[in-house]
Amino acid sequence: MSGGSGERFAVVTGAARGIGAAVVDLLAGDGWRVVAVDVCADIEGAAYRLGTKEELHELAERWPRNTVLPVVADVRDRDALEDAVELARREFGGLHAAVAAAAVMAGGRPLWETSDTEWDALFEVGVRGVANLARASVPLLLDQPEPRTGRFVALASAAAHRGLWHLAGYSAAKHAVVGLVRGLAADLRGTGVTATAVSPGSTATAMLSASADLYDLADPAEFARHQLVDRLLDPQEVAAAVHWLCGPTSSAITGTVVHADGGFTA
Repeated sequence: MSGGSGERFAVVTGAARGIGAAVVDLLAGDGWRVVAVDVCADIEGAAYRLGTKEELHELAERWPRNTVLPVVADVRDRDALEDAVELARREFGGLHAAVAAAAVMAGGRPLWETSDTEWDALFEVGVRGVANLARASVPLLLDQPEPRTGRFVALASAAAHRGLWHLAGYSAAKHAVVGLVRGLAADLRGTGVTATAVSPGSTATAMLSASADLYDLADPAEFARHQLVDRLLDPQEVAAAVHWLCGPTSSAITGTVVHADGGFTA
């Protein structure tokens, strides 16, 4: 693997906007080169607009040429993520971190009224998508000279730690992400490669606006009352936790969750 000069390389999904885009910006600003992946299309089961090709390419254009490589790919398609990881290997020479930030919001009704289409969107994007990135990226994370410093980081949620009204499907999917990360960390025991999750609270993103719509709230800022900081989080605040977990100084953290939630779960 190249990168002996100090360069570091990552793949980030859900990168067109929100926390995913903030992660890409923080990594790129710290000298990383990043393959930024997003489906850039709306999907059945998510009743709001998802990220676009324009947003993904605008993200890449904020950085010097070949710093951020935009890739339109669906995390539900394992082959597409294998191709994204292969792009990192081919263009950068290897991989030091993989960040699974892609997810969708669906719900707003009791579990027994949740449609199969909504359930499938939550689990196919938010859980299978995480597993697909892990299966695609971990072999390359392990292909490092020892001592290895590979990092796999998944975005969970405060909903992974408590039940939220009319969001049973979303909560179940995020609980599954935490379980997946814990199991992956156990599989990676002794390798030097770690697996962690970051659980955000209510963060000012398009997904939170979609959540507000589900609850018929006039303003997403109403969610701030659930957090000890008494405000919504900025995506960059959550991304800061992900950025740290991607680096070598987070070596003691694996198989667990960092709660970047403004005190939501306190």
